[in-house]
Amino acid sequence: MTVSANQLKTEIFYPDSDGKPMAESDPARDYLIYGVEALNIYFQNRDDIYVSGNLFIYYKKGVPSAVIAPDVFVVIGVEKKKRLSYKVWQEEGKVPNFVLEITSATTQENDETEKPLKYAALGVQEYFQYDPIGDYLTPRLKGSRLVEGKYESIASNYLADDVLSIKSEQLGLDLRLIDGELRFYDPSTEKKLLSYQETEFARQQAEFARQQAEQARQDAIPRLLELGLSVEQIAAALSLSVEEVRGFVR
Repeated sequence: MTVSANQLKTEIFYPDSDGKPMAESDPARDYLIYGVEALNIYFQNRDDIYVSGNLFIYYKKGVPSAVIAPDVFVVIGVEKKKRLSYKVWQEEGKVPNFVLEITSATTQENDETEKPLKYAALGVQEYFQYDPIGDYLTPRLKGSRLVEGKYESIASNYLADDVLSIKSEQLGLDLRLIDGELRFYDPSTEKKLLSYQETEFARQQAEFARQQAEQARQDAIPRLLELGLSVEQIAAALSLSVEEVRGFVR
């Protein structure tokens, strides 16, 4: 019996998890989640931008040990879809354009030495680090941009109230430290990017304010009628239609 070479080949296994916790501390987990959620919301209408975090990225076919797992990363020019892991050779060679690592006691040395070398060799254009505790990095937020194969520090700016701001050219966003808290900002609108929870809270607040305003207008109608204003005058004063005012009168 002849056995073909293909039959002798063992399928290479690329694990989707190492069984370790997503993050070693509450702050590290919270900022990882914030980064992924805020960027996902910001790029939700872009089908060619993939945002993820704490996901295995395999960068050498046939070598499962050639793997990295950035805390937060963005790949521009690939399909937006759910993945169990990211295999570079299946994505037309696309590697992350942007990486953010949340530095901690156990990751500090790796974040400062090994990872920059690895990310630079892969061609990751921007590499950011953030220390939520303030014990490992000075300043607590750093950014680097790839220039001729090596990372060079991105200049930071100090805004009002001593806010540290660093621009990401790849994302078109600013990363800012506000009282030590990392937040992404859209510089064109000066609006902070929100997480899913923050977005829902803002929606609820806006809906509550709308309901309060609506109730206040309804409460004002009988008082204005008592003062002798006509239905037409009340409608103009409260930015309502005449039909709406008449509906409240009934």
